[in-house]
Amino acid sequence: MKAPLQRLSLSSLLIVMLTQVVLVQCTEFITPADNYTVCQGDNATLSCFIDDQVTRVAWLNRSNILYAGNDKWSIDPRVQLLTNTKSEFSILINKVDVADEGLYTCSFQTQDKPHTSQVYLIVQVPAKIVNISDSITINEGTNVNLQCLAVGKPEPIVTWRQLKEGFSSEGELLEITEINRQQAGEYECITTNGVSVPDNKKVQITVNYPPSITDVKNAQAPVGKSAVLRCEASAVPPPEFEWFKDDKRVSEETEGLKIQNDRSWSVLLFANVTSRHYGNYTCLASNKLGIYNTSVRLLKPGYALNHGVTFKVSPLLLGFLASTIVSLLRTI
Repeated sequence: MKAPLQRLSLSSLLIVMLTQVVLVQCTEFITPADNYTVCQGDNATLSCFIDDQVTRVAWLNRSNILYAGNDKWSIDPRVQLLTNTKSEFSILINKVDVADEGLYTCSFQTQDKPHTSQVYLIVQVPAKIVNISDSITINEGTNVNLQCLAVGKPEPIVTWRQLKEGFSSEGELLEITEINRQQAGEYECITTNGVSVPDNKKVQITVNYPPSITDVKNAQAPVGKSAVLRCEASAVPPPEFEWFKDDKRVSEETEGLKIQNDRSWSVLLFANVTSRHYGNYTCLASNKLGIYNTSVRLLKPGYALNHGVTFKVSPLLLGFLASTIVSLLRTI
């Protein structure tokens, strides 16, 4: 039982001595290392081309023996012997990782002269986004900073792009000063380093702004016919609509009237126009940032139709008017 162990120990000792001699004494035989580039996760084949004069051969990585002939010295299960013939000695590294990058040396002995062949394994890592800002909702005029962090090897390039307008900016940080409503929408972060396909992620920016009435439709209709008054507004969050006539709020309980609202428009429907329906109506659109109103008219046939007059009321002005009214009431 001791004899095989002794032979194994002697064999190992000889290989170690050979390797040390090759590494220490024979630098004059070392040729410049070739670069061998692989992508993380791929397999790497390291080949050493020899001839039938070679008596001993080994693959090393940073002075650590991987294979000496048919004997495996590496404890890494990914390292395997691929070819060991009179003309080639090759090993295979499965699923290469960044830690595998470095100098690999094939050392071989021929006619009592040691030689080395070297290759530098370069491991590339596809660009990947590891952290990105969350989607946000902000008020118009606010400063916005979006950040997109990416890793990869070589160092990846990061680009921000606004999908709606096609605007782009290079760099991990995108700064938008006093954002406006036109700059709302999806922003895409794209990172690439030439390895595999680019990585991308998207961020949604929602910009709140006060209502603005964009279109109104007056109407003419004879008694007994139907009519429609229409009011359109732009706002984020979507506006709430109210209708008034002679300073009185119009509701669906009002005889002969019906109100239909959508996110951006409201219509006042008259199923059967009567003489008391004629006159001036006010369409009011509001959200938490402000109020906007316009005048809309329902007229008898023959009257000229004019566009409504619009008024914008800011929250500050509303607060001032409310406080003034309260003060006046206290003095009564």
